[in-house]
Amino acid sequence: MPDTTVHDLAGSLPNPKFLHLEQISKGYHHKNGWNQIVGDIDIAIEEGQFVSLLGPSGCGKSTVLSMIAGLTEPDEGNIWLDRHPITGPGHDRGVVFQQHVLLPWMTARENVLFGLDSARRNLPRAQREELADHYLETVKLGHAKDRRPGELSGGMQQRVGIARAFALQPKVLLLDEPFGALDALTRVDLQNELLRLWESERRTVVMVTHDVDEAIVLSDRILVLSHGPAATVTQDIAVPFARPRSQDELNKDPRFYDLRAALLASLTAPTTDAA
Repeated sequence: MPDTTVHDLAGSLPNPKFLHLEQISKGYHHKNGWNQIVGDIDIAIEEGQFVSLLGPSGCGKSTVLSMIAGLTEPDEGNIWLDRHPITGPGHDRGVVFQQHVLLPWMTARENVLFGLDSARRNLPRAQREELADHYLETVKLGHAKDRRPGELSGGMQQRVGIARAFALQPKVLLLDEPFGALDALTRVDLQNELLRLWESERRTVVMVTHDVDEAIVLSDRILVLSHGPAATVTQDIAVPFARPRSQDELNKDPRFYDLRAALLASLTAPTTDAA
């Protein structure tokens, strides 16, 4: 077993410092009764941390992210960001989805500016344009800023989405399997781009993924969710590898394979019924 810090979340949690999910739960009615998606999740995330939510498909990872984004309300509990309750969507949270969600009639630059015009309207237009250009250059799309989404590859479209989210300069960046639809090589390339951009700004990030390697490469902490229904966080794992890091370097470290095996075992462990 690698040198990780693993906390049993049945015990006490650290005091909330920046983003706090305070005993939240969520479910919905269906024709056969009530379906509890997530239940009694209580976690605290420090400012500047990169945290991944890892769990089996259908366990409620995206539901948790949606509640942080303010797109869905928890049935019970509260979510606090920088000491303020989250009661709906806000410009203090930027979201990157698995699909790019770009406006097809706008260029890459216009898509980034569209978000800035809404979220940062207090800034002079010239400054918003500088921000858009800066982040497009940062994700290596300065040469393609006048192309529309249909003229861009899938990886380039996701780069625009990442540039748009970072340009808003949110307090928290929420990533919902942002590389899940990409081929393996493009995925690794974009992971490296995201790491480089995150290292330069250290924004708080919460990412949903079911990819163990991706979680280890990118994260400071990995929160493992149990199988549903009523999924909860069962492990809070501090990733032990120094930054900056890369997949190539991790492949040379035997601790990487130990941690990977432990996480895979957690994901494939059989479910147990409550007594």
